[in-house]
Parts: sequence; C-alpha cells; structure tokens
Amino acid sequence: MGKQNYKWLDPSEPSSGASKFLDTLKTSFGLELFKGLGLTIKEFFSKEVTIHYPMEVLPLSPRYRAVHHLQRLLESGSERCIGCGLCEKICTSNCIRIITHKGEDERKYIDSYTINLGRCIYCGLCAEVCPELAIVMGQRFENSSVQRSQFGGKAEFLTDIQSAKDHSHVEFAGFGAPSDNASDRLQQTPLDYALQDEKQEEVKEAQKEKDNV
Repeated sequence: MGKQNYKWLDPSEPSSGASKFLDTLKTSFGLELFKGLGLTIKEFFSKEVTIHYPMEVLPLSPRYRAVHHLQRLLESGSERCIGCGLCEKICTSNCIRIITHKGEDERKYIDSYTINLGRCIYCGLCAEVCPELAIVMGQRFENSSVQRSQFGGKAEFLTDIQSAKDHSHVEFAGFGAPSDNASDRLQQTPLDYALQDEKQEEVKEAQKEKDNV
C-alpha cells in the first residue's frame, strides 16, 4: 500500500479563527462536495427502481408463500381435502384446526377448517405434508388486520368450484406443488426391485421356452 498523507492534529494546540474559516471553506468547496453533487445528479436522471404501490405491483415468484389455498380437482370440482389432519399435526404454530365427522359411508367429512393467520409463520410445512395437494401456499400477501387473532375459514381458502370446472383455474405450480420432473426423481422401493426381478425372471423363462420350441 502507498504511503498516506495523514495530518497530525495536536488537541492541545488551540486553533485560530482564521484556520477554522479556511477549514470550513475547504470542506464546503472541496472535491468531496462536487463528488456528492455528481452522484446526486446521476441518480436523479437514472432509471427508476421503485414502483408506485398499490397501483403497481411487482410479479411474485411461483414459490412465494402467503395466504393458503384449498384446492379442488379439475373438471369435477370435488374438494381435494380428505380430512386426514396431517397439516394440523405438523403445524409448528398450532394455527390449523380441523373438525371432521364420519359419514354413513365410513368416509371422513369436514365440518370446519380454520387457520389463524395471525399466528401462522408461513413455513409451508402444511403444503409439503399434504398427500392430496389440497392445501397450498398462495400469493395473497395483503393480509392486514385490526386484531391479533385473525381466523380464516374454509370458504375463504377454497377455490371457486366454477373456475375448476371451466378450466379457468389451472393446476397450482407454487410452493407445495410437485415439480415438473417429480416422477423422474422418484426412487424405487424394495418392493419395486423385487417385482422388477420377478418380471425379468418371467421374461427369461419365456425366452427359454421359446428357444426350446
């Protein structure tokens, strides 16, 4: 590193009024002032980086985690939630509450599905654990409230049935949805290997019988 030209100031030596005046002139009209003015002028004429919210909104990532959605099956419009309660059990904030009953056909039916949005930390664990892709993390980030306990009900989160039937509602591709190559990344289970070996043996036996004939 080059030698720096430091100026040693002796605090015991009183400075005169003339020296203070000269220091003020150097600070006010020195190179540093013009550097600051140049930077200000440059930023003043540069491209805007801010938006006029709420008239303008920046696009959100498809993996953004905001207020939840309860999905429906496309075309049929049936609700995907089967009331298994996994989302309620895995919730670290204890903000999901599901009340179900068993019908005459021995199937579960949902009586109440609520989420305390005031306690939710939007971690996305409920979307990850759902076996039916019924609950997903949406993109509605405007969620202000006048009270701490802000509960949302099933009717608020559930996708409109008409949009699911007329194909205006597309399959969710955000947080909680499987990726495009999810099938390629699936690993075989031991049963899959066993069935694959049996199938290979059957093919070999069939080939032997064909050769003997």
